Amino acid sequence: MTKKSILTEKSIDFLERYLNNASPTGYEWEGQKLWMEYLKPYVDTFITDTYGTAVGVINPDAPYKVVIEGHSDEISWYVNYITDNGLIYVIRNGGSDHQIAPSKWVDIHTKKGIVKGVFGWPAIHTRKQGKEESPKLENIFVDIGAKDKEEVEKMGVHVGCVITYPDTFHILNENKFVCRAIDNRAGGFMIAEVARLLHENKKELPFGLYITNSVQEEIGLRGAEMITQTIKPNVAIVTDVCHDTTTPMINKITEGHTEIGKGPVISYAPAVQNKLRERIIETAEGKEIPFQRLASSRFTGTDTDAFAYSNGGVASALISLPLRYMHTTVEMIQKEDMENVIRLIYETLLTIKEGETFSYFD
Repeated sequence: MTKKSILTEKSIDFLERYLNNASPTGYEWEGQKLWMEYLKPYVDTFITDTYGTAVGVINPDAPYKVVIEGHSDEISWYVNYITDNGLIYVIRNGGSDHQIAPSKWVDIHTKKGIVKGVFGWPAIHTRKQGKEESPKLENIFVDIGAKDKEEVEKMGVHVGCVITYPDTFHILNENKFVCRAIDNRAGGFMIAEVARLLHENKKELPFGLYITNSVQEEIGLRGAEMITQTIKPNVAIVTDVCHDTTTPMINKITEGHTEIGKGPVISYAPAVQNKLRERIIETAEGKEIPFQRLASSRFTGTDTDAFAYSNGGVASALISLPLRYMHTTVEMIQKEDMENVIRLIYETLLTIKEGETFSYFD
């Protein structure tokens, strides 16, 4: 029997607006404002920090603190060098993929507003067969239609301006959501939906819940590193994306087998506290929520690592949303997976008791 959808028309409208808004690493505040506006009816108060992490808090006076967390930033580029004839070379801000850049439209963010441009590329007629250069960081460039460097600067573009892709939200085949920046504004969306469900279902939690939308994950988990020192949580459940490994050119022997449509992905890694992970698995099994497993070896590469190793050790776990085409402009997820991540976090929270240590020695 198919479970009733938990995403409302209002939810999907917010998700579309939230994904379409540009929030590159270091410039997340406009997206955070949208997120806080949506979350406001469901929380008691907010915490923000110097670099832009936003936290909605339920039961702020409770001594026992549980975090549910996603990150709000998206990959982007910086203007790095402007040539005399007005072309722009770039460097990464996060893990931007140089191979997808040629022929893409871009938005350059300036004090004068958005300046449109394109990643240019030599026409096929001008390239030597068998000796073609592939796109590399040192040979991709942006053209904004300027005749020289002076005109570029008059348009408000200078070294350090951030560059994003303008690709917007679409739905394919009724249940596939496609956009840039699903990694990981989907996480911020899902934790906000958990807060909405708690509010609408009138659930009273015996602890403080910190719905945390961190910044700067894409350049090394920096926002989570900062905010965990402020919150000092007892437990952290992090949600991020992971790879659908069923599409071409991905080796399942090294990457494992996870795919869209098969449910949330629960990670195994040293940073993942085993008893908390088992609680999540027991919840999934008890509530008949489909799930997959992923072994992440030495580290998860997500904000889980930052929470786990902070404040003398925080019981942390990772629930991931399977995604195709990560760090491209056509990242793809399945609606049912998103709903099941929300359900799994929500139901797990309802099992946590005040003061639980998840200690191996209790």
